[in-house]
Amino acid sequence: MSKSKKKIQAIRGMNDILPEQTPSWQYLENSFQKVVQSYGYSEIRFPILEQTQLFKRSIGEVTDIVEKEMYSFDDRNGANLTLRPEGTAGCVRAADQHGLLYNQHQRLWYQGPMFRHERPQKGRYRQFHQFGAEAFGMAGPDIDAEVIQLSATLWQELGLTEYLVLEINNIGSADDRKNYGAALTSYLETREKELDDDARNRMHSNPMRVLDSKNPLVQDALKDAPLLTDFVNQGSVSHYRQLQGLLDGLGIAYIENSRLVRGLDYYNNCVFEWTTDSLGAQGAVCGGGRYDGLVEQIGGKPTLAAGFAIGEERLVLMLDSLEKIPPSELQTIDIFVLVVGDTLAAEGLQLSRQIRARYPDLGVLNHCGGGKYNSQLKRAFASGARLAIILESEPGAEEPLKNVKIRRLDDSGESITLELADSVGKIAEFLQNS
Repeated sequence: MSKSKKKIQAIRGMNDILPEQTPSWQYLENSFQKVVQSYGYSEIRFPILEQTQLFKRSIGEVTDIVEKEMYSFDDRNGANLTLRPEGTAGCVRAADQHGLLYNQHQRLWYQGPMFRHERPQKGRYRQFHQFGAEAFGMAGPDIDAEVIQLSATLWQELGLTEYLVLEINNIGSADDRKNYGAALTSYLETREKELDDDARNRMHSNPMRVLDSKNPLVQDALKDAPLLTDFVNQGSVSHYRQLQGLLDGLGIAYIENSRLVRGLDYYNNCVFEWTTDSLGAQGAVCGGGRYDGLVEQIGGKPTLAAGFAIGEERLVLMLDSLEKIPPSELQTIDIFVLVVGDTLAAEGLQLSRQIRARYPDLGVLNHCGGGKYNSQLKRAFASGARLAIILESEPGAEEPLKNVKIRRLDDSGESITLELADSVGKIAEFLQNS
């Protein structure tokens, strides 16, 4: 007697999205696409797999993502490949490779799965999904303001504006951050006993990452640390002040957060995050800024750039918990076609096709697989449909079906029998009164 095989389960942190969950995702994705297209952004699609070196160059080798979280492996030809942990680097690589960037203005958007091997938690998984919007070739600060305005427009579209806070900071140039990093390291050395192991490891290799520590003891040790704003060059300061003026003019409220540095090494000048506490602990749902050196960093020509990325999972949680999905966006069945008898399958499918062609906005579910009338009627009620159209042949009948019954699926149970040829035209009248 053979043993039953163990069921294969999904990989931890890589979740299935079930039919009852997909309407929220579709609403979010459709809203994002509507907003970015209204701003003149065009979609770009690029592979899930890239050369590992792309992310080491762009994100930074001394980052949690590259050191701990990337899914990297050697393929059969010995090439080291990585499942993309974020979208900006792949977008830049694709746009540069196909000649879309140099001496051009480009506004691009993308969406899709990303992968990081981190501890799964609410709204944060090993396979997760991101939207991104990236703008190339513009010096700003007007383009900085536009990408922030675009994200603010999305929150308005989704009804989430009151639940999100914009935080901004000026992190200056790479040279500014190098000088600041040296000062920060010197400070951290004086407080080394108060740091955890991760902070001690970071304080020499990438001291600005210490600022992101979630350890309260480390944060206490940072209270008197030097501020990056004191090291930023005057050109960057001027750019940042102009951006603030543009945001003020647009009526976009913000908080200045001098500790905000973002987790990716390619940013410069203005960086921003949209955070929320509606899911419990405060967390970012969107982050971005300028990254003027990234294109050159991965081998392209110097190109000005700004953009942001949005995590879909946390937004879906917000939309669901705050009940922001409009009922009209949920998948609905309006008409359930019952096919009673073994000889009417073709007629049922043909009638359903005619209804869909006549009423393209209606959801029509055609029963398949046979079954008795009562069991099909139960399924019709369970589907949430408003009307049932019943095709039923008499036992032993040899003539083609002539009549069908239209029944309301409500307490009235009202029904009418019509000729098959007339039934499609009467549906609208029945629905208006249901």
